[in-house]
Amino acid sequence: MVSQVWVQKIEVSGIVTDESGLPLPGASVQVKNTKKGVTTGFDGKYKLQTNVGVILVFSYVGYATQEVVVSQKTMNIQMKQDGTLDEVVVTAYGGKTNSAKVASAVSTVRVEEALRGSAAGVRVNTGSGQPNLSNRIIIRGQSSIQGVTNMGYHNPQYQTSNESYKEINENTFKRATLTPLSTFSIDVDKAAYSNIRRMINIGATIPAEAVKIEEMINYFEYDYKQPKGRHPLAIHTEVGTTPWNKDTKLLKVALKGKEIPLHKIPPSNFTFLIDVSGSMSSQNKLPLLKSAFKLMVDKMRKEDKVAIVVYAGAAGMVLEPTSGDNKEKIIAALDKLNAGGSTAGGAGIELAYKIAAENFIKKGNNRVILATDGDFNVGQTSRDSMKKLIEAKRETGVYLSVLGFGMGNYKDDRLELLADKGNGNHAYIDTMQEAHKIFGKEFGGTLYTIAKDVKLQLEFNPNTVQAYRLIGYENRLLNDEDFKDDTKDAGELGAGHTVTALYEIIPVGIKTEYLKDVDDLKYTNNNVAKKSYSSELLTVKIRYKKPNKKRSIQLKTVVKNKVAKRASDDFNFTAAVALFGMQLRDSEYHNNSKVEDVVALAELGRGEDKNGYRAEFIRLVKSTPMPTK
Repeated sequence: MVSQVWVQKIEVSGIVTDESGLPLPGASVQVKNTKKGVTTGFDGKYKLQTNVGVILVFSYVGYATQEVVVSQKTMNIQMKQDGTLDEVVVTAYGGKTNSAKVASAVSTVRVEEALRGSAAGVRVNTGSGQPNLSNRIIIRGQSSIQGVTNMGYHNPQYQTSNESYKEINENTFKRATLTPLSTFSIDVDKAAYSNIRRMINIGATIPAEAVKIEEMINYFEYDYKQPKGRHPLAIHTEVGTTPWNKDTKLLKVALKGKEIPLHKIPPSNFTFLIDVSGSMSSQNKLPLLKSAFKLMVDKMRKEDKVAIVVYAGAAGMVLEPTSGDNKEKIIAALDKLNAGGSTAGGAGIELAYKIAAENFIKKGNNRVILATDGDFNVGQTSRDSMKKLIEAKRETGVYLSVLGFGMGNYKDDRLELLADKGNGNHAYIDTMQEAHKIFGKEFGGTLYTIAKDVKLQLEFNPNTVQAYRLIGYENRLLNDEDFKDDTKDAGELGAGHTVTALYEIIPVGIKTEYLKDVDDLKYTNNNVAKKSYSSELLTVKIRYKKPNKKRSIQLKTVVKNKVAKRASDDFNFTAAVALFGMQLRDSEYHNNSKVEDVVALAELGRGEDKNGYRAEFIRLVKSTPMPTK
């Protein structure tokens, strides 16, 4: 009889939450030593068929993994951030709670009551009408549970009509004989990827303007070697055949910023600038924002200090500059924040920069961190007025990081502008998992700049390159003369940051529909190039400034006209992300490729994927309906 009990098949369901009781969307629930599992939905719920007696492994980025023996139908799990796991708390439907001490991170949990009703998820299909099966939930990640996904806990009926994005005019092919130079500013922003992920997870239509391919590519971590010598960045290049067009070549140009341990980062002077207007009341705005900032506070040192400025109808300071070792005081100030009122963003920015300047640390890390949905409606609200305000404030030497939250009225274009003009970066936080990525794993790169005004200029060789096209970076293009002009603003590179750009290249001699005929030039011969450089594809030049300097430094490298015998994992994966972005935008350049092509390419480039972000990408691609013409 006992053996029959332990092979009994049951449907296990429950909710996975964090220590504050908030649901954890995208937590991994896996049957130990198998690939069978699911991820939690936008409300933290999960459901899977398994056997009594098996061990379920609950994991989530930034939280201690828990292993729980299945003995009943309902298991609600509360995850603990980092550190040693002492106790698993399992709450039965109806309020009954059993706690079991954990030995070797395994807890046998017995719960008397089963959870009734169906778990929520991303796709809901009508069931057969049987009890508890009225809705069949299809949750992403059932086929391959390695890694975790972010399933934003939002209303699936949501639309993006009140959000705003800057228009993107996709880059076209340029003839190397007519336009040999391609110049642009780096972009370390990653907001587009997590924002698109949020839309996919809730089934919303993705505006083409929200698809910034460079931000999607730069969201991921790549295996680029660190710089050696005196420069804080290194250049890496790779050439291969374009996966979606056998007649063209794909060039990957990448920068790797020097990694700096947290204890070696200079003392930091942070000013949190937090939007507490009425539009921030949603669970995925101010409540999520406060939890995210607590992760940052946890990493602060005694020599660091933070002040908190808030704004609604007006702006005010709610925490004077406070040492990082007084974490309880800082967290208490965050806990007291509530949303209500209009949105005087300009006044908040003025006050935040004023406090940051008053507490400026010479040779330190001085930064305002703005957290908002970007919906300013009082005072200076136009893009032009905000641009002028931020450009003036950056002269103080204070940098700006911008964190976007929420949906429905999210103003991506405004937040991108603020970060760009404020010598900073822009990220979008849709879940606590994303907060852990930004404030945990990437803390240094997010908040400490090692090179500013970083520009790239590529000179293509007309002997070998007929035409080229930069994929993405449409909002970062520069005039060729801007490259050597040290008064022209460009992007900042943080500690450990990577920046990757892809070019599709049409070799000389290839007939293509992407190029139209042009008349011969009367005064310039556009068919003659210097034959002595026929083995070269192009030259890459980079200019950057040290954070406290005004004169730029130049680096350069030559790329040979040679295709790698075997493309690296990073090459394949970046190509997959770019192709997915082109498909989302319904680009004329994706060459009638299919979603399956993206999946196959991403699988080929998945590599070690120790944090599961590439596996998450693959699941997102599989669940995304492509636009139709």
